[in-house]
Amino acid sequence: MPESRTNLNPKPNTNAPYLVGVLLRYSTFGAAILLFLAGLLLFNWWLIVLGGLGVGLGIYDLIQTKHAILSNYPVAGHIRYVLEDFRPEIRQYLLENDKEQVPFSRQQRALIYQRAKNVSDTNAFGTLDNLYAHGKEWFLQSAISQPLENKSFRISVGGERCQQPHDMSVFNISAMSFGSLSANAIMALNQGAKMGGFTHDTGEGAISPYHRKFGGDLIWELGTGYFGCRDDEGNFDPQSFAEKAVDPQVKMIEIKLSQGAKPGKGGVLPAEKITQEIADTRQVPLGQDCVSPSSHTAFSTPRELVAFWQQLRELSAGKPVGFKLCIGQPWQFMAIVKAMIETDNYPDFIVIDGAEGGTGAAPVEFMDNVGMPMVDGFLLVHNTLVGAGIRDKIKLGVSGKIVSGFDIARLIALGADWCNSARGFMFAVGCIQSRSCHTNTCPTGVATQDPYRQKALDVPSKAERVANFHKNTVKSLASIVGAVGLQHPSQLQPYHIARRLDDGQIKLLSKFFYFTDKGALLDHSARADVFNQMWVMANPDTFLADNDALIAYNKDSRDKGKETNAPTVETTTAGAENDINGGRLIGNVNNTFRDLPHINN
Repeated sequence: MPESRTNLNPKPNTNAPYLVGVLLRYSTFGAAILLFLAGLLLFNWWLIVLGGLGVGLGIYDLIQTKHAILSNYPVAGHIRYVLEDFRPEIRQYLLENDKEQVPFSRQQRALIYQRAKNVSDTNAFGTLDNLYAHGKEWFLQSAISQPLENKSFRISVGGERCQQPHDMSVFNISAMSFGSLSANAIMALNQGAKMGGFTHDTGEGAISPYHRKFGGDLIWELGTGYFGCRDDEGNFDPQSFAEKAVDPQVKMIEIKLSQGAKPGKGGVLPAEKITQEIADTRQVPLGQDCVSPSSHTAFSTPRELVAFWQQLRELSAGKPVGFKLCIGQPWQFMAIVKAMIETDNYPDFIVIDGAEGGTGAAPVEFMDNVGMPMVDGFLLVHNTLVGAGIRDKIKLGVSGKIVSGFDIARLIALGADWCNSARGFMFAVGCIQSRSCHTNTCPTGVATQDPYRQKALDVPSKAERVANFHKNTVKSLASIVGAVGLQHPSQLQPYHIARRLDDGQIKLLSKFFYFTDKGALLDHSARADVFNQMWVMANPDTFLADNDALIAYNKDSRDKGKETNAPTVETTTAGAENDINGGRLIGNVNNTFRDLPHINN
């Protein structure tokens, strides 16, 4: 251990006197003084100005008390702050390797830029990937692979109660609000969507005039703030919603339950980014932070959520209505599924947002440590719907770091119907990943309300890049589908992809991930018993977990230290009011029915 940690009065390791250390600390300040004096002696105005600025800065550093570094290292201390400010740019342009994802790698960004500019995206001399690394995945090509003539992959979204199904691309623009993005960025995205025939999600910031200018298809997202259709107290206003939702440009309605980058936390648009246009669009006051609540006021239980999406469906004249969420506590989603089944009312679609999703601003703890990653969240939703026997009634979309044809093909192979991308399309309109979205100083005019900065974003040329990025990405998807020997991405299956494990072995994704059997949850026969346990915890009348039902299901376990009136096999007798009859549990704490496995003595 160093002597400095064990001896309160360590001997100096150098013979240099203390004065030398002081001189070194103040050497830059001293150089500024000498420069100033030299300018006076030589009558050189440049030296006088430069030296004077250095002397003035050094004096300020000495008398200020907020920064210890500047007090100890006048003038020179500012070099640290300059380097700290430019550290992301220095790392991005000089130090970062091509595959390092922070959060997107240089190779990913280059691919998007190439496709957006409609230039060649081919590379030479082999892959940069380590094909033998743990986690590496690849598609298994077919001996009968062939190029596809049809490269415009479409799906239809709309269930039994939907009167206006929407025909949409398998690759679309994910939710990004006006306010988070500039007016020019919104116009470029929407015009690009119009040119390419794909769909543009408005984000929770309401439908702005810039969404409407070019007439591209819209998904109107309703967040907890109900921006664009709220009353003076911030609650949902049905009449205001109906007036906007019947617009032919609005193709679908999406209820935002949570966002991947900050699940469980409402959004905040800083007051300095709120212009008069944003205030009018969102129906919020000017000069104040625009805060979205962390949860909805229009509903508080799964059954009420079902009633809410039916209300939106009716107010919008039968357009597809669904919801978006980042999975948190799994039994809460299962409670929504139970409410669907019991009311026989299903959303037309569900979008699963991963915790790796982006945002204009979020606390680091939420971005890093809250919410389920996209693949895990999607598989839980997919398996739950399959296990409940209703997967065919609902279309599933996914979003979260999807930027390439492989990304889309992989997720559709796992069971998704379509994919959304936000940051991919931001790159297409000029984003350089400066990560300054929350500061209103975006250098490319994409994520700022500064009229001078966003003026640099040329809408017609950037719209063309948006359309090109979509076209070339779907074209690459078609190449993968054709290589596998199929005709449409919906034919892709998990067994078309192989994955290398940490021990070097190879598994198909159909064996690597768990996939439940159709209807298995209804009789608690899922092979992964954790699904059965979470299913019995789900209550369609509340988002709270039904722990008593779980204890009853796990008959041989006891929740020590906690009282419960949930009946079990050992505590029930024949003829009792609360009994298990034919696998049916009657009279538990919530006075609802729960299916239990039949008991064989």
